[in-house]
Order: sequence, then C-alpha cells, then structure tokens
Amino acid sequence: MTAVLPGERLSPEPMPGDRVAVRRTFLMCRPVHFAVEYAINAWMTPGTQVDTDLAVRQWEALRDTYVGLGHTVHELDPVPGLPDMVFAANGAFVVDGVAVGARFAHPERAGEAPAHAAWLQANGFGEVRPTQDVHEGEGDLTVVGDLVLAGTGFRTQRGAHAEIQERTGRPVVGLDLVDPRFYHLDTALFPLDDTTVAWYPGAFSPGSRAVLRRLFPDAVEASEEDALVLGLNSVSDGRHVVMPAAATGLAEQLAQRGFVPVPVELGELLKGGGGPKCCTSELRR
Repeated sequence: MTAVLPGERLSPEPMPGDRVAVRRTFLMCRPVHFAVEYAINAWMTPGTQVDTDLAVRQWEALRDTYVGLGHTVHELDPVPGLPDMVFAANGAFVVDGVAVGARFAHPERAGEAPAHAAWLQANGFGEVRPTQDVHEGEGDLTVVGDLVLAGTGFRTQRGAHAEIQERTGRPVVGLDLVDPRFYHLDTALFPLDDTTVAWYPGAFSPGSRAVLRRLFPDAVEASEEDALVLGLNSVSDGRHVVMPAAATGLAEQLAQRGFVPVPVELGELLKGGGGPKCCTSELRR
C-alpha cells in the first residue's frame, strides 16, 4: 500500500499523471473537555471511560498531519461543559466565504453553535446565522465540485437543504441515510476530489444510492468492514487522504486509484462516534 512519505508536502509542480493536492484551511477544537456523558448516536455509551490525555495526543497528531501536508489549521477555543466540541465539523458550513451557522438536533450540543459563529464572525466571515431547520454543518453537508451533497434521516432536516441552497447559491443534492450507525453523511461518504467520492452504499436509501451512482460512476465503494471503523470519516486534499488507520481495505482501494493514504489513530475519539473528518471543519473562502 502506498503511504505518505516522511515530510511529504503538497507539490507545486506535480509530475504528469499525478493527483494534485489542494491546500485547505481547517478549523479544529482541542478535546480537553472530551467525555462520553450521554448517548446521541449509536457509537456512544454513557460512562465509557475516556483517556483525555490520549485523546489530546491523538488530536494533536491529526492537526500536525494536516500542517505537515501544507494545510492551514486554526483552533477554536474549547468551552467547558461541551464535551463534543472537538467534533468541529458540525458547528457551521462554510463555502465561497459564506458561513451558515448550525442548528443542532440535540440540546446537549446546542452551545457549540454560537461559539463557532463568534469565531467565524471575528475572522472575517460576516454575519453567521443558523438555519430555521436542523442542520449539523459538515456532518451532513459536503462540497463536491459545484454541488453540495446534503444528508438527512437522523440529524439534518430536509427543509435545511433548501435554505442552504438559497444562502449559498449552490445546487444541493439531498441524500437519505437509513442506518443509524451512519448518523451523519460524513460517516458514510467523503469527497476524493472535485469529481468523485468514496462511500458506503449500505448507509443510503435505494433512491439515494441510484443518485450517487448516476452522479459519481467512478466512485470508490467501501466495504461494511471499513465503514464500521469510520473509514469514510476521512479528509482528502485531492491527493492525500487522511483517514482512520483501521480502514486498511479502503486504503488499498485508494492507493490503487493513485491517492496517498495517510493513516491516523483516533481511537479515543471514536468512543464518541467521531474520526478525522468529524474533528475538521473546512473554511472555504
């Protein structure tokens, strides 16, 4: 399997035929308050013991991986009493410099939305308003080329899809999630580049599977085994794919397609139902 080389960075002059990495800007939140105190997804069991120091070390390794690949990482200050704030992908959705504030489905996470909005407003994204209906940021929204793919079924409400389209001016494609283990779109699908995705078909309704196969005929289809270690909760820059180390089969598939898998270990955060993407909000200017 191809692996990222020590010190490998985004190449300004890729070789002919190489996949091209695009520099990204991310927002992350250190898990100093991370704990499993309630159950709002199928991965969480209240009372599960969490090694906070280990969670922080694993998070720092993820952050350092992004920086080592040439990406920019900003940090959002964690707020006491919000143990899931490490899952920064959920706090807002940002595309073309427009930031749409999240509206969380569960009250346990509601306090995260204003913290994200305040940071975004302080950093040049203008007024950040939540949607009327529930949407949980990049948990259920992702950008592929000119499209926004939008999940629904467990968290984000379909009414928010129309609001996202109106606010951003980008076409929104609604996708129905049907397996509670894959409660957010980012647990079941991620963009590889501007033209295709990797996904697990079993997470989606028959109609949504048909839509995805029509839109992305060259998509990478992950196995259930790799999906169940949150292998699809990954982040691609078009060349490197930062992904859970346990998703070895998916890594092989990606390497065969010319991508460079970059495995990371986030076992402590998996106890809360999160992986690399859950920890990573992309700021698209």
